[in-house]
Parts: sequence; structure tokens; C-alpha cells
Amino acid sequence: MEIKIDGTVKEKVESIRLGCLVYDVKVEEKNEKLWEKLEGEIFPKIIAEIEEKGINGIENISCSKKAYKLLGKDPNRYRVSSEALYRRIKQGKGLYEINTVVDVNNLISLETGFSVGSYDLENIKGNIILRKGEEGEVYKGIGKDDINIENLPLLTDEEGAFGSPTSDSTKAMVTLKSKKILTVIYCFTSCENLDEILKKSSEYLKEYTDAENIETFVIE
Repeated sequence: MEIKIDGTVKEKVESIRLGCLVYDVKVEEKNEKLWEKLEGEIFPKIIAEIEEKGINGIENISCSKKAYKLLGKDPNRYRVSSEALYRRIKQGKGLYEINTVVDVNNLISLETGFSVGSYDLENIKGNIILRKGEEGEVYKGIGKDDINIENLPLLTDEEGAFGSPTSDSTKAMVTLKSKKILTVIYCFTSCENLDEILKKSSEYLKEYTDAENIETFVIE
């Protein structure tokens, strides 16, 4: 499997990079220690950060929103998922408990401010390209109706789009039956050390999901 970024996206957003982790895992419903960390440490930290800086003052969320504007998508109407998570925490809504992989996915997103997506590789066909959504393009979002993905940065395989930093499709969603996962950190700045973020993300996956055979790499 090859992953690459389409040249037309790089022309608009030169700083775009993808931090990738591929690993084997037995997905479980919940890890109690992970939720203790989220509720006891991460949520209070996020609330304090928002109160100090405001949502738009959080650098990696701001960079992601600027990238959307460069691609022709309104980031206030189609929010990056990291911003949506931050807003839920600030409003006291917490996070949905999905499964151990998706919950770690959200932990990484909250700690970095980047959108993060996790995908079941069994349902991805061929190579992966990140490209811009075409005019009128839509897909079925997880827990949502059809999403207008025109002008969004999209992960696509030979069958079409399956993921974006706003909302992923149902095509490659992670379930309790998933065994081999691709997790993607959508980075829209050259200022972050993605290798360090990937290292920490690997540690979280080992600790909270018992992930094995973790491979990490950066796509530029």
C-alpha cells in the first residue's frame, strides 16, 4: 500500500503532512485507564487552554482552519474534527465512548490540536491518495447523513473517498471486528515535530489498545 498527497493539494497547502501509524490490534469496547486520563487530566487541561487562548488561539486548530480556506472550504461551517472535540469538552459534553482505537484517536487529537482518523485497512482497496473533494462529491458520514465533501482534503482509495479531517465515512470505520488499522494525523503546519507526535501516539496505542507491530512514517 502506497500513500501520497496529490500535487494540487500541495500547491494550495505547502505545509500539509500526514503522520501515519499502521498496526495490529484487538479492538475492545473501553479501557478504563484511558478514560481516567481523559477525564482527570486531558479535559481540564483543554478547558483551561480554551479559556486562556480561545479556540482560534490554539495554533494547530488555527492552521487546519487556514488550510480549509486555502482549499475553498468554509471551516466555520465544516469544522475540523479537532475543533469539534475541543468545543464538546468546553461545553461540558465530554466525548462519546466508541472503542479503544477511536478513543485513543481522540486522545491524540486533543493533545495535538490536529484532526486524527483511524481506518480499517481490510476495507481499503489499493493505494491511498489525499486529494481535494470534487464538485458535488458526498459520502455517508459515521453517525451522520451524507456529508458535502467538495473541497475538503480527502483520503481516497481505488473505490473513492473514505476519510477527511472533518468526518470520516462508514466505509473504513473501526469496529470491534477490525484487526489492522491505519491511523492518520492530519498536519497542516511545518512547525510541529511529527516524528515525536508519532512516537507518543505509538506509546498510547501500546498502553491503551495493546497494539502490536506498529509502523510509523510521515507522508509529505
